[in-house]
Amino acid sequence: MTNSLQSNGKPRTRPLFDAHLHVIDPRFPLTPNQGYLPPPFTVADYLAIARPLGVQGGALVSGSFQGFDQGYLIDALPCLGPGFVGVAQLPLDTPAAEIRRLDALGVRALRFNLHRGVQSDWSGMRALAWRAHAEAGWHCELYLDAAGIPALRPWLAVLPTLCIDHLGLTRAGLPHLLRLLDAGAWVKASGFARLDFPPQEALIALCRASPGRVVFGSDLPGTRAPRPFDPADLDLIAAALGDEELCRAVLWTNAQTLYRLAPRGAA
Repeated sequence: MTNSLQSNGKPRTRPLFDAHLHVIDPRFPLTPNQGYLPPPFTVADYLAIARPLGVQGGALVSGSFQGFDQGYLIDALPCLGPGFVGVAQLPLDTPAAEIRRLDALGVRALRFNLHRGVQSDWSGMRALAWRAHAEAGWHCELYLDAAGIPALRPWLAVLPTLCIDHLGLTRAGLPHLLRLLDAGAWVKASGFARLDFPPQEALIALCRASPGRVVFGSDLPGTRAPRPFDPADLDLIAAALGDEELCRAVLWTNAQTLYRLAPRGAA
């Protein structure tokens, strides 16, 4: 496949949009989550891995350990480059003016981290989601175990556009994730080491159901995961999908739509 790393070490040639990455900058506040604090992973650390892979843009996602501080994100986005956007984790009472300010700085989505227990006020999250959508067109990104979707369905049904992290995490959640996709949600093909099942089966099923709403993410640096992203994960995606046009959609084109980015000639 044309996206493989060559034996002579040349970079991959297919452009990539990395829809799920983290930056851990020790200059900015970190808050232990469930006793966990990650080691540093700076913009320079990320770009040293991402550039040889052909990454030309991405979504910098706020982690549980970053609480509601967006200082690191505002600092990192211009350093990452013009193809990168932010996914913010915000207090539920964030006013419209702050949402507009963050949007102007490159934030394009709101994250609710249910899996790590960052927020649990369902009505407050719904109100913030709709305020962010109305003010700036933001969608919601959810970190959850898809096995819990049935219990959350009434709440999920009244949110604006959704994107689910890490293929929903569990095999038990895959049927529920597929139904959510049918209803218009998006899914990130990311965090493969976090899954309790081989990612190929989910990739094939989800892309068969909706090839235009699956996006790739590296999940670098892989905080708390059994292993970090490996370039071989890109080969796994290509082999599972087996179609160049579909690979291009998952690795680049779909994310341009999700994050409302202007088309670029390089892609």
